[in-house]
Amino acid sequence: MPKKIRELKSLLLKAGFTVERGKGSHTKWSHPLLSGKLTLSGKDGSDAKSYQEKDVYEAILKVENTQDHKEPER
Repeated sequence: MPKKIRELKSLLLKAGFTVERGKGSHTKWSHPLLSGKLTLSGKDGSDAKSYQEKDVYEAILKVENTQDHKEPER
């Protein structure tokens, strides 16, 4: 069963992403550790497409991997 768009947005917020409004139902998500943006389209109650879920999980994984490889601050 596909996740809802609101669930994907919640996952992104928990991972530290920030949101910008786009046109219509589009939202642009960015994270300070990543270059580029992730765009989600659809209303909060809509089912997410499989490619949207994949994109969100990959972006979160990239952030986690970047944080793991970051040198500790002194």
